[in-house]
Amino acid sequence: MKLARDTQSRGSLPVFGEVLADALPWIKEATGKTIVIKYGGSAMSDPELCSQVMSDIVLLKIIGINLIIVHGGGKDISAAMEKAAIPVEFKDGQRVTTPEAMDIVRSVMVGTVNQNLVREINRHGNLAVGVSGCDGGTLIADQVCEELGRVGHITAVNTEYLNAIIENDFIPVIAGVALGEDGGYFNINADVAAGAIAGAVGAHKLIYLTDVDGLYTNFEDKTSLISNITRDEAYRIVDEKCISSGMIPKLKSCVAAIDRGVLRAHIINGTTPHALLIELLTSSGVGTVIHRTQESYINDMHPIGGFAEKLSENRVLRQAEGSQISIDMDL
Repeated sequence: MKLARDTQSRGSLPVFGEVLADALPWIKEATGKTIVIKYGGSAMSDPELCSQVMSDIVLLKIIGINLIIVHGGGKDISAAMEKAAIPVEFKDGQRVTTPEAMDIVRSVMVGTVNQNLVREINRHGNLAVGVSGCDGGTLIADQVCEELGRVGHITAVNTEYLNAIIENDFIPVIAGVALGEDGGYFNINADVAAGAIAGAVGAHKLIYLTDVDGLYTNFEDKTSLISNITRDEAYRIVDEKCISSGMIPKLKSCVAAIDRGVLRAHIINGTTPHALLIELLTSSGVGTVIHRTQESYINDMHPIGGFAEKLSENRVLRQAEGSQISIDMDL
C-alpha cells in the first residue's frame, strides 16, 4: 500500500490543472484539422531535440490533429557532398545542384533523413509513413534556372496520395524532392514545399520550426521580436527586405499559403523545449504568427470566444425568460 503523500507531487497539481485548462479551447479548435509542419535546423540535427519534437508531434496526433511533416536536410546533404568530393556551392541562398549532387540529395533526403524521422515517430507506434515528393506525383516541378542546375520550382501539388495516407490515420513525412516535368528529379527548398503543400491540402495552419524565435524588425535587437503580423504587413516586410535573407523564403511561403486559404502561419524556434505544444495549445505562444487580416488576428486569439459569448447570451436570455415566467405566474 502507498500513501498519497508518497506518490503525489506537492504543489504541482494545480499548475498541471491550469496548463490543461488553458490548452482545452486550443485543442478543441485544432482537433480534426490539418497542420503542416516544416521541420529543419538544429532541432533536427540534435538527436535529443529531434526525439523531443517527434514526441510532441505524436501527442498532437493523439489529440486528433492531422499532421503533415515536410523536412529539410541541408547540413546532411553538404556533409555527404563533401565526403563524395562534390563541391558545395550556393547562389542567392539556394544550393547549386548538379546531376551528381542531385543523386546525393535524393539519397540523403529520401533515404537517411526521411527514414530517421519516420523511425523516431514510430518509436511511439506505427504512425508515420515516409514520402518522397515524387511518390504519387505529389510534387511536380520545372527548373528554376540553368545556373542552379536541378533546383526546382513547384508547378503542381497533387494531394491524392497525401489525403489517402491521412485518411488511413498515418502521418506523412515528406522529403523535398520533386518529379520533373522533364522526367528527372528536382531539389526543392523545404520551406517552399511546405507552403505549397499547406495551400494545396487546405491546411488549418502552417508551422516553420527554425533556429530563431521568429521574425525581428531588427535581428540584433532581441526586443524587436514580432509576435503577430498580418498578411499585408508581411508583404511589406518582404518588399522592403528588412529581415534576414534566410527568413524571406519562409515568409513568402507563409503569405502564399495564406493566399491559398491557410488560416494562419507560425514561425517558431524549434530548439525551445516543447515549442510546438506551447505555440499550438496555449494562449501565450512562443513565436511569430502571420494572420490573414487584422480582424482574423482578433478572432484567432480567442478560439472559442464566439462560443463563450453565445453561452453568455443564452444565460442572460434564460434568466430573462425565468423572470417573465415568474411574473406570469404571479398574475
